[in-house]
Amino acid sequence: MAKPMKIDIGIAAKDREVIAEGLSRLLADSYSLYLQSHNFHWNVTGPMFQTLHILFMEHYTEQWNALDLIAERIRSLGLPAPGTYKEFTRLASIQEVEGTPNAMEMVRILVSGQEAVAKTARAAFTAADAANDQPTCDLLTQRMQVHEKNAWMLRSLLEDGGSAS
Repeated sequence: MAKPMKIDIGIAAKDREVIAEGLSRLLADSYSLYLQSHNFHWNVTGPMFQTLHILFMEHYTEQWNALDLIAERIRSLGLPAPGTYKEFTRLASIQEVEGTPNAMEMVRILVSGQEAVAKTARAAFTAADAANDQPTCDLLTQRMQVHEKNAWMLRSLLEDGGSAS
């Protein structure tokens, strides 16, 4: 088997490893949120069924497409992307939900999940920025924007129309 070529993209190997670790955590959180959103899409019931069913589908579809971008960035940095439930469980900050919550509890759980992914992306940004890794910074900025917007939209469903707290 041929020896792998040295990677010379202007980012030191040690920095690439740190960045890839942050991206791996993002991938694990993103996959966990994808699975949670898809589960809730399948199992939501109640008066807001149609609205939430469609919204959850939009979220999990966007999330599914993002998984490849994150994993491929890890590979571009020369490291393996995690891809097993065991690895995701070890790396993720999002915990599995037991049972089937009611619709508004699903929304609350997904707000927390969206916020968790945004925080994970933000934490990974520091190392990427310090290493002058603009492609990773761009990816992380896009992910933060998506998850912060999704959290806001979901949070809005929980408000009673009064003033924001």
